[in-house]
Order: sequence, then C-alpha cells, then structure tokens
Amino acid sequence: MPWSQFRIELGQLDPEQLESALFDAGALSVTLTDAQDTPVLEPAPGETPLWPNTRFTALFPEDVSEQSVADALQAQLDPPLPPHSMEQLEDRAWEREWMKDFHPMDFGHGLWVCPHGQEVPEENSTVVYLDPGLAFGTGTHETTALCLQWLGGAQVEGKEVMDFGCGSGILAVAALKLGATLAHGIDIDPQALEASLDNAQRNAVEERLSFPDPTQLGTRKYDIVLANILAGPLIDLAVQILGICRPGGALVLSGILAEQSTMVQEAYAKDCAEITEMRKGDWVRLCCTLKP
Repeated sequence: MPWSQFRIELGQLDPEQLESALFDAGALSVTLTDAQDTPVLEPAPGETPLWPNTRFTALFPEDVSEQSVADALQAQLDPPLPPHSMEQLEDRAWEREWMKDFHPMDFGHGLWVCPHGQEVPEENSTVVYLDPGLAFGTGTHETTALCLQWLGGAQVEGKEVMDFGCGSGILAVAALKLGATLAHGIDIDPQALEASLDNAQRNAVEERLSFPDPTQLGTRKYDIVLANILAGPLIDLAVQILGICRPGGALVLSGILAEQSTMVQEAYAKDCAEITEMRKGDWVRLCCTLKP
C-alpha cells in the first residue's frame, strides 16, 4: 500500500516531545536523520547525540494529510512549528532499494563481490555473491573494501579465519572462497548471523563456516583474525581480539578513522612484531603481525 511521509526539522523543539507527538498523531514509524552533513561517530555509552540540524521523518497511512499532522503537533508543541512537508510514497521493499546501485566490484587479485543475478567481466576470478540483507557489509564502504583488498592479496589458502563482527559475512565468505580451511564468525546482532549463513549457503561454503559461542572465545586461535568494527570497540576488546590470534598470525583491523589510528595502534603495539597502515578516504586499515 502507498504511504504518506511527513518530514519536519527539529529546530528548537525537544526531540523526545516531537517524537512522542508524531506517534500520538498516528505515525507508524519515526526516523531521525542529519538535515545537512555532520557525522556523529562513536557516542559514549548511554549517549544519544543529535546533529546540529536534525530532521524527523514519520511514516503515516496514505489518507493522512499534512495539515492534520501539523494540527496535531501544534496542539502539543510550542508554536510555531519548524518547516515541514508531506510526500506520497509508493509501497516498495525499502530495505532492498539501495540494491539498485549495487554492482560487481573488483578488489584486486581477481577477487570480486557481486550481487546475485549479475556476472563479473573477469574470467577465472574469485567471486563472492552477496545479499547483505539488513546486515552491514557489501564492500561499498571503505572499511570493508580495505579488508577485501587485503584478503585478495593475502595467502589465505589452508588458513583458519575469524571474522570478528561478521555483519553480512562478506569477509568470512571471501576468505573461504579464497581457500581458507574454515571460518568462524561472531556478531552481537542476530540478523548478522542469519545474513552470514545465508550468504555462505549462496556461495556453497556453509559447511566451512560456523558461529562459536562468544563466551567460549579464547579456546581456539586463528591464523587470520579480521575485525572490521570501530575504533572504540577495537581498543576496548584488544586483549580479547589479540587472544584469539595465533603467534605469528595476521590481525586485520578496520573501521578506524584516520585520526584514531594512533590510539588503536597503541592498544596492539606491545603484542605485535609489525603494524602497517593503509588509508582509503577518511578510513584506515591496520595489518598487524603478532609476535611469534
């Protein structure tokens, strides 16, 4: 069914009051987005920071008018209302809309990531066919691309791999298609584990991918540990991540902004014989070789 989408700038309004008023007016969902282009990265625990210019987008049934929503908000909030608008949306599988711009991507050394139903132009290549579902990880973001570029040029065949924070499973699946003996993945999001297993099945590598209990980490060490998360968790979990990598093994850290690289390196330096840095845009990948 079609929908009505109501947008309103936060302005000087209280965000909790505006959200509550939108739901009282009949909103089915409310989303907060940046009205300009001001990133908010890695808030401290318990914080919910907002952008300097925040936009609320609320989804209503088709027959709801802009005026009726504005009147309902005006009855609960201090006048005047900030700028607002309403538009009609045709019903679609919205979580799949972005896939229209998802095309085969070459990460070097013959490694490609490709949506289902499409083909790559290079013969004898290693192709990861991907449907990320609702989980992070397609290769379009610099952090994932940096890890895939490393995998494409690494000696993965015969290795045991951990994908720490596996998201869509793209790194684990790529490692398996490049010849890894096995791959394990962990993630705090159940949808990520579901997407990882689905992508492994679509690439016929599901028999070599499993998801150990996170509480049992440390009982096994891996030749390669891939951790594409964020700088904060990488620092906080450094002991745990280092503890699952074999002496002399490779540890690949991503999801790090350039200005955070030094802090992350300091958290890992004493256990590593070598740390190298690769940048792509604003993001950094660190490749660490653990001390023997």
